[in-house]
Amino acid sequence: MKIKNRKAQKGQAIIEYVVLIVVVVLTALLALTAFSDRVRDMIGGVTTILGGEEASSKSSSEILQDLQPGQSMDDLK
Repeated sequence: MKIKNRKAQKGQAIIEYVVLIVVVVLTALLALTAFSDRVRDMIGGVTTILGGEEASSKSSSEILQDLQPGQSMDDLK
């Protein structure tokens, strides 16, 4: 009886780890989604300061909506 109980506990621990990993991944995705425009603006600002092209005022979702099927980001330049 003890061996069967240990296997059940071991399986339960694995499931708990999987659930924990899924929660962490979903939280990370939500954070990236929430802050993606801010991070892009920060990177654009650094690029402008270092002498690159002027940063775009469009949000990430607007840029993605402008893309046509089969078109890449390089085609927008």
